[in-house]
Amino acid sequence: MPSPAVLFAGLIFGVIGIAAFTYGRKNALWRPMGVGLALIAFPYFVSETWLLYAIGLALCGALYIWRD
Repeated sequence: MPSPAVLFAGLIFGVIGIAAFTYGRKNALWRPMGVGLALIAFPYFVSETWLLYAIGLALCGALYIWRD
């Protein structure tokens, strides 16, 4: 059973990913769609808590940097 920190990170980054993907799809922008898909999918493949937060924050930073 994963720790509460891993479950919380998966939930938060998944919600941010769904929002980014929906925004990108409605505006026909491929960058937010790609980063959104990555935010949705990566918690399934990463089990280390510190790595989960590091990748999630890096992808959220990419959303911020690549905003249009």
